[in-house]
Amino acid sequence: MSARVPSVDLPIEFASVSIRVGAARLLDDISLTIAAGPPTVLIGPNGSGKTTLLRAAMGLVAPTGGRIRWGGRDAAPPTRRAIMLQRPVMLRRSCQGNVRYALAAAGVASAERQRRSGELLRRVGLEDRARRAARRLSGGEQQRLALARALARNPDVLFLDEPTASLDPAATKAIEDIVRSVSASGVKVVMATHDLGEARRLAGEILLLHRGRLLERAPVEGFFGSPASEEARRFLAGELLV
Repeated sequence: MSARVPSVDLPIEFASVSIRVGAARLLDDISLTIAAGPPTVLIGPNGSGKTTLLRAAMGLVAPTGGRIRWGGRDAAPPTRRAIMLQRPVMLRRSCQGNVRYALAAAGVASAERQRRSGELLRRVGLEDRARRAARRLSGGEQQRLALARALARNPDVLFLDEPTASLDPAATKAIEDIVRSVSASGVKVVMATHDLGEARRLAGEILLLHRGRLLERAPVEGFFGSPASEEARRFLAGELLV
């Protein structure tokens, strides 16, 4: 496998970033750097700010305080970033049609879309579903198709928001295997999950969020083996953070 060209979007730097909507503070003074390497996995209770942080890093939400930089730039079009939201919408097309649409949106030439769509469907294990209507797929298959659409952008950074939520163990494993493969190819994966087991299996580093604040950041082994904060110890013990 040839080495990927270094990303122009990395590192992604958050400098005292806050995001408010009315009186609600969705992110609260977040400072962190997301660099190349193994997956960064965000965990925390519902409403902790995981989705907002992903959307901000993608460039979909602007900070109301602080700033975000991509590869040293204050403004960077998300041409080499992709995001898969928790409940992706399937187009009323076949699986191949969904991927071809994503390739067209990414600016891939028409002559290349047939070949690339086949490659992407194979990558996510859906080559035998190419002509099936996307909305007739199982939940796990739809998630894999959504991954193929995100990968159509040939991203350097891939943001995933709860990609295995509500999936059975077999479908979860299929998604996790794709995430590992994508990460091994040199793509930076930044992923939110509610599943601590999944975080442990996939992460290179863990970010624990609560009420929009970054409570702890650590390599996966250190976080699960010896969490530094009381909140992290309580969260790992199954206690509610309020």
